[in-house]
Amino acid sequence: MRDRPEVLVDTLAILSTLNADAEVLAATLLDALMDVGRHAQEAGVAVPERLQALLEGQRAASRVWALHRSHGSGRNPEGMRRLLLALVRDLRVVPIVLARQLSRLRAAWRLPVGEQQALARLTRDIHAPLANRLGIGQLKWELEDLAFRILQPADYLHIARSLDDNRTGRERYIERVKARLRDALAAQGIDADIAGRPKHIYSIWKKMRRKALPIEELYDLRALRVLVDDVAACYAVLGLVHALWVPIPSEFDDYIARPKPNGYRSLHTAVIGPEGKTVEVQIRTREMHAQSELGVAAHWRYKEGGSAASAAMDKRIAWMRGLLEQAAEAAREGEAAPLQGVDSDLVEDRVYALTPKGEVIDLPQGGTVLDFAYQVHTMVGHRCRGAKVDGRIVPLTYALHTGERVEILTGKAPDPSRDWLVASNGFLASSRSREKVRSWFNKLDRARNLQAGRELLDHDLRRMGLLHADLTPVLARFNAPSVDDLLVAIALGDVGPGAVGRALLELERAAQTPEPSPAPAAPAGLDAASRSSGGTVTVQGVDNLLAQVARCCQPLPGEPIVGYLTRSRGVSVHRPDCAAFNRLVAKEPARALPVDWGARQGGQAVALRIDAIDRKALLKDITTLVAQLGVHVLSLHSEQQRGGYGRVRVALHVRVADFGQLALLLARLESLPGVRSARRD
Repeated sequence: MRDRPEVLVDTLAILSTLNADAEVLAATLLDALMDVGRHAQEAGVAVPERLQALLEGQRAASRVWALHRSHGSGRNPEGMRRLLLALVRDLRVVPIVLARQLSRLRAAWRLPVGEQQALARLTRDIHAPLANRLGIGQLKWELEDLAFRILQPADYLHIARSLDDNRTGRERYIERVKARLRDALAAQGIDADIAGRPKHIYSIWKKMRRKALPIEELYDLRALRVLVDDVAACYAVLGLVHALWVPIPSEFDDYIARPKPNGYRSLHTAVIGPEGKTVEVQIRTREMHAQSELGVAAHWRYKEGGSAASAAMDKRIAWMRGLLEQAAEAAREGEAAPLQGVDSDLVEDRVYALTPKGEVIDLPQGGTVLDFAYQVHTMVGHRCRGAKVDGRIVPLTYALHTGERVEILTGKAPDPSRDWLVASNGFLASSRSREKVRSWFNKLDRARNLQAGRELLDHDLRRMGLLHADLTPVLARFNAPSVDDLLVAIALGDVGPGAVGRALLELERAAQTPEPSPAPAAPAGLDAASRSSGGTVTVQGVDNLLAQVARCCQPLPGEPIVGYLTRSRGVSVHRPDCAAFNRLVAKEPARALPVDWGARQGGQAVALRIDAIDRKALLKDITTLVAQLGVHVLSLHSEQQRGGYGRVRVALHVRVADFGQLALLLARLESLPGVRSARRD
C-alpha cells in the first residue's frame, strides 16, 4: 500500500524523534516510493545486505498485516506479534512499522469508515503492544488512543468529556507538581530523577473496566515517577511527598517490602495535590526501574496479562529497547548513534506456522506437522492422516518453518499410531504432543497394550536375531516388575523397543568369556584376525587364524555372530540365524567356532530391500533420509514388481557403522509414506 506524501513525511519525522540512523530512513523512503528489487535488477546494481534486510522486513510486516486483515483479526494477536518478530531479520524494522502505522492513524480521517476500523484493529492487536514492549511510551499511548477513538468513539468521547481539563492542561499541571517536588527534594539534598505523565484515555478506560469504578474514583489520572539511588532514599522521598500533600491511605502500596509475584518492586502512593486534584507517585531505585522495564517484572507482562515469552523473544525485546535507549542518550549528548543490525545470537527458538484460516500456531524448533495437529486440538492430532504444507503433501515427520501454512488431513475416527511415540521415528518433537498420544493409549485396556507392546518389540528383536530371547535379565534396567509390565511400557512409549534389544545384546556380550580350547590345525601364515570392512573379528582361544564376514548374511559389528571353519578360507563369520550356516553345521558340527567382535574399524556394507507403493519423490525421500542419518550410499536400484501395479522394489546398498545405525535406518525407512517394508536383503 503506497502512502500519501504527508504520511511519509510524518513517518520520517517520528523516526527522527527515535534517533533512527540514515540506513533506517533510507529504507523507509525506498520502500514507500519504489520497488527497489526490480529497479536494482534492471540497473544491474546489488542492494547492500543491511539495506536489503530492512526492505525484506517491511515486506514481511506487510504480509502479516494482510494476514491479519483477511483471516486473523481478533484471533491470537500474540501469535501475530511473535510471527512478525520471527520473520524480521533486522529488528530496526519494528520502529519503522510503528512510526508508519502512527502516521496512517493520524491521517485515517480521510479513509472510509471500514478502512479506518481495519487500521485501528491492526493497531490495537499488534502495533500498540509492540510499542509497549519496546518501551516507546509516546508512540504507545498515541497508537492506543487513536485506535480506541475509531473503534469505540462513544466510550472515547465519554471519558474525554468527563476529564476536568484537556490533555494539554493536565500536562501543564504535571509540570507544576514536578517543579514543586524537585525543589523540595533539592532542599533535602536528595538526588532524584522525576518524570511525569498524564494518563491517556485508553488507559483510563481499561482501568475503569478492570476495577469497575467510575472515572471520579480513579486516583492515577496524573502520575509522577521518582528514581533514586537506594532503598533508604525511596522511603525518604515517600515521607517528603506525604509532608507536602495529604496522602490517601487506601492507595498506598509497599511493593519494596512485599514485591509482586513477578518481582516488581516500587512504592506507590496517591495524594491530594495542588488545586485539590489527585496525583499518583511511584518511587523506586534506578535498579528497580531497570528491572521493571527490562527484566522478568517488565511492565507489559502484568499489564497485558499474557504468558511469558520465550527466552529468545525476551532477548530480542531487551536488545531493541537497549538500542532505543542508547540512541536517545547519544542524541542528548549531541552524538550520532546509528542503530546496529540484529546480533547473530538472537536466534528465535520457536516456529510460527499458520492454519488455513490464518491463525498462528506456536511450536518448538523442529516441530513437525503432527505436532502442529496436536497443537490445534488433541482430537485433530488423533485423527491426523496426512498434511499439506503450502499446498504440497508432506510426510508427518516434516519439520515446519516459520510462515508456512499447514492443512491437516484427518480421518473420521481417531486412530493414533504407536510408532508416533518412538523418538527415533521423528514424528513428534514436542513432549506435550507425545504425552497426548501416550494418554490415548494409556486409556486402552491392558490386553491390547500387551499385544501392541509385543508386536513392537518383536519387530525390532527379529532384526537383531533375538526374537526368542529371555527378557527377564533386563527387567531391572527398565524398572519393570514383570515382562508384561515391560511390554505395556513399550506400548505406551515409555521404553523404546530398540533400547530393550541393545540391553539384551550387551548382556550377551558380557556373558561371552573366552575359554581355552585346543587349536585346530590351520594353514600356516594366516593372521590371528582378519579385518573386514566392518570391524575386527576375534576367534576365541585360537591364534593365527584368518576370519572373514560371510556374504550370505553379512553380520554387522554389535550383532551376535558365530564362526565356521572352512577348508581353505579360514573362519567364515555368520549370524546365528543364517540358513547357510545352519546347513553347514548340521553336516559338520565340529567346525562351528565361537567368535567375537573386536575393535571396530570403518563401516560395514549391507544390502537392503525396500518394498513400497510407487509415488512421486519416493527415491528422493529415501536418499534424503539416508543422508540425514549419516549413512553412505554405495548403490541404489529400483524396479517395478511383477503382478503388482503401482508397487516398486528398491535395492539399496549402504555402508553403516554398526547394527544400531542399521536398526535406526530401517525403522525410519519404514516410517516413510508408501513404504510397506524395509529389511536386509
